[in-house]
Amino acid sequence: MQTNLSDAAQTLSRADEAERILRSCVHCGFCNATCPTYQLLGNELDGPRGRIYLIKQMLEGEPVTRKTQLHLDRCLTCRNCETTCPSGVNYHALLDIGRAELERRVPRPAAERLLREGLRRAIPHPAVFDALLKTGRALRPFLPAALGRKIPKRGDRPKARPAPRHPRTMLMLEGCVQPALSPNTNAAAARVLDRLGISIVNAERAGCCGATDYHLNAQDAGLARARRNIDAWWPAIEAGAEAVVQTASGCGAFVKEYGHLLRDDPRYAAKAQRVSELAQDLVEVLAREPLDGLQTDSQADSAMNSPAASPAEPPAQKQRRIAFHCPCTLQHAQKLGGAVESILQRLGFDLTTVPDAHLCCGSAGTYSITQPELAQRLRNNRLDALESGNPELIVTANIGCQTHLDSAGRTPVRHWIELVEASLP
Repeated sequence: MQTNLSDAAQTLSRADEAERILRSCVHCGFCNATCPTYQLLGNELDGPRGRIYLIKQMLEGEPVTRKTQLHLDRCLTCRNCETTCPSGVNYHALLDIGRAELERRVPRPAAERLLREGLRRAIPHPAVFDALLKTGRALRPFLPAALGRKIPKRGDRPKARPAPRHPRTMLMLEGCVQPALSPNTNAAAARVLDRLGISIVNAERAGCCGATDYHLNAQDAGLARARRNIDAWWPAIEAGAEAVVQTASGCGAFVKEYGHLLRDDPRYAAKAQRVSELAQDLVEVLAREPLDGLQTDSQADSAMNSPAASPAEPPAQKQRRIAFHCPCTLQHAQKLGGAVESILQRLGFDLTTVPDAHLCCGSAGTYSITQPELAQRLRNNRLDALESGNPELIVTANIGCQTHLDSAGRTPVRHWIELVEASLP
């Protein structure tokens, strides 16, 4: 696509990157075929190709308005279009550049500014979020039904985590909202990894990955959180930690971008690149491990001494009928579609077929709060597809998707690692 950035746009720190991405687009429109918002709204400007044009016009000096902002805000950043694009257009990076510049040019109404600031002050701070969540649960009987349904029920209390005891160690990103919304998820992951001979070491100063700030156009704040995490993790990395594990695919997608986002920072570029190389979704770790290591010692001994037994043969209680929702951040951002399904099938679970499994559920970070009507339509469509095979349970790999889907009060939704751990002897 022919592009002529304005003099002002050429001064932006990522001007060369924006121009390179714009020139890679051939305007074919294949992206619209898989864009969730284009499918719902049927508006060219609510699809990737239209949004690319809006950003191009802005960077070439054309005037921008609240309407431009609306169309960019409606994007889920699901990156489905990147999976579809035959030209490899790095759409999400262009969107980040465009949104940041648009935020500078077009003031938001006070209500929107207040909402976004509130989200930034609550979500990245686990203690604040936990306090607000507990207050919401206490007040649920007095709230309108529509608002009450948005407040998740109390998650299962986690069992104690095993103390570090293995030579092999990994770090784990604890996350912002997951400890309050699904407190057993990280604990279950730590226990499963312990069964495989891997210990999770704690990094107390690590916190939010930075995605919430960054994707609400407070990009400097998001990168500051990334630097803080790098500093917190670095001693353990130098001591030999094999990976930085994420149980929330949304966090994982962002941590894997640290190297790119901080590539021009002379103090952090090399460390950020190393952290991105070590960042692993939980499924990547388990996929490399022998799953028969999840057996108890007595089961393993019995299996080895019995010619008729197979170590990979799943116990009967694992034959549950489940549907897997593959988050966009897992399949489109991290390119790990099918990885969780493969592990669940190897462990003996009966997976249903999910139509249009590439589509977004509408959670998309804070999207379900900033764009509630579109998010609800997308959620209901996704649940219809997930429930078409009559599963007993829906499992997913991202806390945002889990909470958003579960808020409909239909088929229960949990993180897949909890299902795995609960089925182990």
